[in-house]
Amino acid sequence: MKKYDAVIAGYICIDLIPAFKKDVAVNEVYDVLHPGRLVEIDGMESTLGGVVANTGMAMKKFSKRVFLNGLLGTDFIGKMARESLEKYGLLEGIRIVKEKGTAFGLVIAPPDVDRIFLESPGCSELFDLHHIDYDAVADSRLFHFGYPPLLKKFYRQRGKQLASLFKKVSEMGVVTSLDFSLPDTESESGKVNWTDILKITLPYTNIFVPSLEEALKITFPYEYTMLEAEGGNIVDNTPVDLIKELGERLIAWGANIVLIKAAHKGLFLWTGDVAAINRKQTVCLPEAEWNNRQLWCEAYPAIREKIINASGAGDTSAAAFLTAVLNGESPAVAMKYAAIAGKNNLYCNNIFEDMPGWTIMTKELKEASVEVRDVKELLVNEGNNGKL
Repeated sequence: MKKYDAVIAGYICIDLIPAFKKDVAVNEVYDVLHPGRLVEIDGMESTLGGVVANTGMAMKKFSKRVFLNGLLGTDFIGKMARESLEKYGLLEGIRIVKEKGTAFGLVIAPPDVDRIFLESPGCSELFDLHHIDYDAVADSRLFHFGYPPLLKKFYRQRGKQLASLFKKVSEMGVVTSLDFSLPDTESESGKVNWTDILKITLPYTNIFVPSLEEALKITFPYEYTMLEAEGGNIVDNTPVDLIKELGERLIAWGANIVLIKAAHKGLFLWTGDVAAINRKQTVCLPEAEWNNRQLWCEAYPAIREKIINASGAGDTSAAAFLTAVLNGESPAVAMKYAAIAGKNNLYCNNIFEDMPGWTIMTKELKEASVEVRDVKELLVNEGNNGKL
């Protein structure tokens, strides 16, 4: 028996989230980020963030044994992060470095406006292959890694370290999983050819769980630019046939399972042959149900008055999906858990303290089911260029 269900490695930070007044309607982000304007807020939340903390804390809340692998600095923000991780019993695999301060993000999330992230990668820019705890990885069932666009050692040299990492872990007999963040067009990571990096990494990636925006930007950069130019929300602008082509492309490049998180539009799933996952003998998926599927799961309705913030929702959704995979659930059930977790995250200030556990989510899944449909059926009903 493995010591850990999952090792979660890569980017970790502290998220600073201004609390906008709920009775103030903000229809455009420029109403907030307007030169010379003062906007009064109701305080500032500070929470652990990044894939390591978000997905790690959620999976532990879902009763999985996790090992977190990332870097923190010796600064005040790093001290805050260490104290929180120690409180939750998750400090074991975190390394402390002196060369740079701790990564942090300023999350601008006014009501009714999609979030803007002002991110300082800090010491996470130093994270490389030498910081991976391979002993812990070898003693785990699953290895989950994110976010490459904020980890320059893993995207430089055409993604050589990223592909090398996933190849090594895959050959260790551990199920591999990859999450992403949106590359900043004006930064170094925004000028990287992510398509080429995916082509050499996905053959060693069993599970890939990007958001729709991330997947589009790194796979179909031209189409992403065109959709962005339309204004509004990328998720709302993207036609179903493009999403279908996107999922099929990522499977063709080598991933066994692709889960695309599309916020309020739900989740899309593509699978190839999952026998490669079962051969690693750390996960047992019912192949007849998982092989060669294309599914869409609608989002669980969220109660607007209960929404606190959306920070970390994608990571929490991925955590629930990975937990369901480790439990050997069917694809439809795994997607429903992911959808529930993403919705529940909206009501949380603190993932570990506020997020409902697996038993409560299981009860919710049975009492308030959502629809899971074949993507091809969705295309017929919506029209070839229809938008959900």
